[in-house]
Amino acid sequence: MGKRIPFYILLALIPALVISDILINPLRNIKKRSATDVHTHAIEIYWVKIDCSVTSRFSRNVITSRAVNRANVSKEAQFDVELPKTAFISNFTLTIDGVTYPGIIKEKEAAQKQYQQAVSRGQTAGLVKAAGRKTEKFSVSVNIASSSKVTFQLTYEELLKRKFGKYEIFIKVNPKQLVNKFEIEANIFEPQGISELDVEGTFLNNELLPVVKKSFSGKKGHVSFSPTIEQQRTCDNCTTTLLQGDFVIKYDVNRDSPNNLQVVNGYFVHFFAPKILERLPKNVAFVIDVSGSMYGQKIRQAREALTKIVEDLKEEDHFNIILFGSSVSTWKDDLIQATPENVNQSKEFISHIQDSGATDLNGGLLTGIDMLNKAHETKSVPERSASLVIMLTDGDPTAGVTNLGQIQENAKNATKGRYPIYNLGFGYDVDYAFLERIATENNGVARRIFEDSDAALQLQVEE
Repeated sequence: MGKRIPFYILLALIPALVISDILINPLRNIKKRSATDVHTHAIEIYWVKIDCSVTSRFSRNVITSRAVNRANVSKEAQFDVELPKTAFISNFTLTIDGVTYPGIIKEKEAAQKQYQQAVSRGQTAGLVKAAGRKTEKFSVSVNIASSSKVTFQLTYEELLKRKFGKYEIFIKVNPKQLVNKFEIEANIFEPQGISELDVEGTFLNNELLPVVKKSFSGKKGHVSFSPTIEQQRTCDNCTTTLLQGDFVIKYDVNRDSPNNLQVVNGYFVHFFAPKILERLPKNVAFVIDVSGSMYGQKIRQAREALTKIVEDLKEEDHFNIILFGSSVSTWKDDLIQATPENVNQSKEFISHIQDSGATDLNGGLLTGIDMLNKAHETKSVPERSASLVIMLTDGDPTAGVTNLGQIQENAKNATKGRYPIYNLGFGYDVDYAFLERIATENNGVARRIFEDSDAALQLQVEE
């Protein structure tokens, strides 16, 4: 038997029961190289497919990625996947030039020891590490000979959870380059019957929305998304890809009662889903970037998006608007009730928002959080209500605190887990990863608003 290259995963295979790791065994020995020797631009990912199969709210997902080394020397190929933290990996294989190397599950300590031994011998190894509040990052690299091909295939499984009245299939999309054939396909089977089916995507602009195909009838539902290379481009002649962000399939099932018991293959699961829940009033701090970089289409979209959101507020809600550029200002001193009169006044204020100055993002964000804190301390909002921050911005901070890590820490310390932060990022050049980190660390989500798209339409799609 040839030399072995361990491959291990720091991942809870079954949460709260056992932590196991995965090893690739056997795999040929590959000489270790320094970081300066690693070049990835010659590796072409020519085929990516994400295949989801859901039965009775249990999802089995197979991610397949195929790459070829177009260079005349060996190169390193990297395979990165972000998985939901509630999922577990059930299989992983590498196929190099037609030879398949399967993964095997081992206890964490044994796999950790073999992994360290492999690294010391200069052999290839992989690692899973936390990538945020909602995901784990699976990563493995392997050297590929000139003109050789490699296929990475990862299978993970997950019991879907119901959020805001719908079950969610969460898929993180990030091929990092244009892909000749990219496809997401999901087939859903629910014995109770499917009552609704929808798809959301943080990267879906007006051109990509029609590429999403969805249908359901009776017990079956189907979703597909297969954009061409031209549709993947960020612009007509660009070599960068739009496909970066979240792709979320949401659906619900028919119910005769708020609970349902299902038995499959000798196992049972009991679902509880109350139909009628009282709506909680919302307290919203809108934090708006009005710096000079928001000039033109971005500031118009920000006004359009903010107007759309305040129009959807209910009279029992409370809100205020915080503007940040070189300095921070507020529309009102405190949160006010969303009466028809106040909403109309806010829309008039929004229509006159202009861009100017630098970007004190940290100051604007903390001002919004402090305003929510004050409202709860003075009991000026209902005790049973949900508070949140919605921030609209296009870029990096350039005034006040500018260190991204410090801003993240400040936001986390200020909210103390009490308020989610939702970020809307404007433009192709926005630091979306930064906005996403702030959102996920504070129990919120981030969304991208594209400059060439209708902001209000995109917000409607996300709702």
